[in-house]
Amino acid sequence: MFRVSCIQLRSNNNIHFNLNKTSKLIKKAVKQKTDFIITPEVSSHFSLKKNELLKVCTSMQNDIYLNGIKKLAKKYKKWILIGSLIIKISRNKLVNRSVLIDKSGKIRTYYDKVHMYDVVLSKKEKYFESKSFYPGNKIKTFNLPWGKIGLTICYDLRFPILYRKLAKAGSLFLTVPSAFTETTGKKHWHSLLKARAIENFCYVFAPAQGGTHYNGRKTFGHSLIISPDGKILKELKKSEGVITTAVNPKLSKNLRLRIPSLRGD
Repeated sequence: MFRVSCIQLRSNNNIHFNLNKTSKLIKKAVKQKTDFIITPEVSSHFSLKKNELLKVCTSMQNDIYLNGIKKLAKKYKKWILIGSLIIKISRNKLVNRSVLIDKSGKIRTYYDKVHMYDVVLSKKEKYFESKSFYPGNKIKTFNLPWGKIGLTICYDLRFPILYRKLAKAGSLFLTVPSAFTETTGKKHWHSLLKARAIENFCYVFAPAQGGTHYNGRKTFGHSLIISPDGKILKELKKSEGVITTAVNPKLSKNLRLRIPSLRGD
């Protein structure tokens, strides 16, 4: 057994402000006796403007937000997954990167978002992540002290084959840090997350951005922790904050023994 926390934010375009807010919520999670803390997608800087991002974003080595979270992980001796940061990998290339930090403050692995959110929801609401970010091309898992975790980000949620690969690679837990839009979140967020949990018999940890942001963009919130049989264990609606619950890795293993669907394809 271990305890996991999902942090819900309403990030803006000020990295120092977002780090300060995240730090306060990490401390709140620590008081809830958590072992593993996860932040949402684009925790450090909320923007899709490539020119703006190229000016403020840096390498992982120099990233202010990442270095701040590493210090907190070491101070409180907690594993922390930064749901995602925008990292500059070359003069004109950015990636949307999820970074796993261990309790000594060391980076253990990272995952670059594979699926770019290029959609036209209406005449007024359009998103083209591929204009700003370079997509990743590798799935990523890691052996936590409590079992294997599979890393994904937001729009990845709509691609079940990715999650099947992570589950078949041994993942008991799936992370889906997100900045889901208000428009699609109302329709699909809960159903998609529960489906990914049930079809793979994995716990799903989905910290989210929530509310109306500085640039007018609206995110759905509703951070969720879901059990391998699809039960919502914890949910936070719109407000910034933390949800924490106990997780039993044996539940995933037991369900897979009873219903061996992972061996069917």
